Amino acid sequence: MKFFTVKRICRAGVIAALYVALTCSFGYVSYVGILQFRPAEALCLLPLFYAEAVPALYIGCMLSNVFSLYGVADIFGGSAVTLIAALCTFAAGKLIRETAGRGGQIVRVGVGGLFPVVLNALIIPVFIVYIAGLTEGFGTAAAAYGWNCLSLFVSQALWVYALGAPLYAFILKLRRRGVPAFLDGKRESPREIHS
Repeated sequence: MKFFTVKRICRAGVIAALYVALTCSFGYVSYVGILQFRPAEALCLLPLFYAEAVPALYIGCMLSNVFSLYGVADIFGGSAVTLIAALCTFAAGKLIRETAGRGGQIVRVGVGGLFPVVLNALIIPVFIVYIAGLTEGFGTAAAAYGWNCLSLFVSQALWVYALGAPLYAFILKLRRRGVPAFLDGKRESPREIHS
């Protein structure tokens, strides 16, 4: 099967556009604060289904970060973190096949979601604290880094799991029903969906 089908290109465009819209529509609170208001991070589970979600998330994040307060480091560095996390989530989706029932899906979501949560929580504070130099109110750069790690971990986990997991379940349901927009090519059996 040819990889660059019209459906996959369109799906990638929709994912990237949704990421930008869901980030930029909340303005300032998408980039700063104790808890970043970034519901677009729910889309980070889509590589469990679609390979084209990997570059789509990267491009969507890069375009969104043009408006970030952290400048070029966030545009390129933050987007690179999203790309690495998306690649890891995609690989996890390939390695963790659908197992018997609901438990297999919970494992896929749990493991697949770890990458955007943990990588963002550990790496993005480097840009915030050590590159942008935002340490006000923390005393030391180490304290600022630790606080930002915790804050981003909670923010990412909230969006990836609380919003992303229901999105995952909804897409899985549509794929099992054979809704063409969520499948590639001919109608697939539930067994083929995760191969």
